[in-house]
Amino acid sequence: MNHRLKKSLLYSLKFTLILFFTLLLLAVYFVIAIHQSEPKVSNKEIESQKTEEIKGEFSRTGKNWLRKSESGLWEMYIEGDGFERGVVNGKLTKHLAELQETVFINQIKVLIPSENYLQFLKYFVAYFNRNMPDHITSEYLEEIYGVSLSASDKFDYIGPKYYRILNYHSAHDIGHAIQDKNMMVGCTSFGVWNEKTSDGKLLVGRNFDFFAGDDFARNKIVCFTNPKHGNKYAYITWAGFTGVVSGMNDKGLTVTINASKSDIPKSAATPISILAKEILQYASTIDQAYQIALKRQTFVSESILIGSARDKKTASIEKTPTKTNLYTEDGSQLICSNNFRSKLFETDYINNKNIIESSSLYRYNRMKQLLSETHVFTPEKVAAVLRNQKGINNSEIGLGNEKGINQLIAHHAVIFKPEDGLMWVSTAPYQLGKFVCYNLNKVFQNADKVQAFDEIQEFDKSIAADSFLYSKDYRNFLLFKQLKNYFNFCTQSRFNLPVEQKWIDIFLDSNPESYLTYQILADYYKKQKETKLAINFYNQALTKIVATKKEADQIREQIVELQKASHL
Repeated sequence: MNHRLKKSLLYSLKFTLILFFTLLLLAVYFVIAIHQSEPKVSNKEIESQKTEEIKGEFSRTGKNWLRKSESGLWEMYIEGDGFERGVVNGKLTKHLAELQETVFINQIKVLIPSENYLQFLKYFVAYFNRNMPDHITSEYLEEIYGVSLSASDKFDYIGPKYYRILNYHSAHDIGHAIQDKNMMVGCTSFGVWNEKTSDGKLLVGRNFDFFAGDDFARNKIVCFTNPKHGNKYAYITWAGFTGVVSGMNDKGLTVTINASKSDIPKSAATPISILAKEILQYASTIDQAYQIALKRQTFVSESILIGSARDKKTASIEKTPTKTNLYTEDGSQLICSNNFRSKLFETDYINNKNIIESSSLYRYNRMKQLLSETHVFTPEKVAAVLRNQKGINNSEIGLGNEKGINQLIAHHAVIFKPEDGLMWVSTAPYQLGKFVCYNLNKVFQNADKVQAFDEIQEFDKSIAADSFLYSKDYRNFLLFKQLKNYFNFCTQSRFNLPVEQKWIDIFLDSNPESYLTYQILADYYKKQKETKLAINFYNQALTKIVATKKEADQIREQIVELQKASHL
């Protein structure tokens, strides 16, 4: 063999071996890095406790129970330390948790249809969240672990059960950090007190505009928690999720979270829902809530609206990965949308970009208008504001517009009256069904006596369903949603799928004031190579109230692109 050739082969072999062992070491490092060790729990007796099903939709494990209310809401009572709460939560909601995980995974596949990108995202999240347990207290890690013991085998291909349930708690944080348009759209909340309410007592209202498909919101749970340490508290959640997005404790402290614009984080920290849970469990005043927030590092930006019976007002904790500030206002009201309002963030680039580009400032101004129009609030009038669909100056902005207070996507809406321990939770659909009232003091006092057919709601304090629910406009909205999905399917299909003119006309009539109606039809005509019609509908979309600057810019870009391509 030629000496030079032999030398070249040896060099190639050496390079291949180095590359192989380097890749092997990287693979080993990756596996070690993403491994999430299960918490070590000393007392596991609770695992052997049996779950008893009584009279259909009522289950009991020890003193803990889950029941289906006549309202359609699931109600659950759990108690004990973190692990005990997690185990009984998992046992009681096992059937609901599998449904919830199925819906969640299916929705992810709708949002991200590419299998290759889904695989990349799976490993990205695993690596990104590798240090997340370092930022969660052992109590909450053990609670999540307890829930995971009952998780479905169906999704083990995604990851081990504890790994999955733990990482689901950061889904909101990662979603709104890496995408401008994610499952969390635009929550709005507010507090009124003193002369702004009929009896001077604090009222807090919020829409939780988190949309992961209608099926995701089908099985809402109102969870009443009696922990071994800290305050008793209630919160609205779904099976498999122990974090808090809306809740109130027995000291009259309320917590709701509102996502703000974030830069892409470098690593995971405390999920915002876990921070909200810690505040609910261990704080009784606004200052105590703020002190807890100062201790925790989060990896996204969020406004946490705190209502306090003891302080008799609301305040907003504005938190980013690097800054935390307590924002209050003089007067008897406070509005929270999705941007920061304190002087600390006046020159913050990301916050100002969010104000310019998102729907947050529009909704803030609309809320100011609505609060000024109502001089004295009752819980019923709070509900009316949360259900409002009009734009500024009562303008028509189309059904489901992100600039509306009511975007017809809410997972739930909730109203708190902290000084009386009262909490109203909306029933399906969105915030349109009746608001069910709970008296937290009564529920906790009688929790161990609840039987299969015992309703725990305060029937005489219910707030009636929105009349919109029975209107032609609501039926049109349901039709609009169906046809929107159909048009999007035809547009995105690799096949040519023409739509009959009658369905185009019906679609136009179903939501004529929405820019989305015209944008969706323009996208369809672009696919059909009907350039003039596409441009016409894009231009019509711009005559309506477009939800965000980004969407308006995208529509204009489409017009320019089509004009250039067709020399129009």
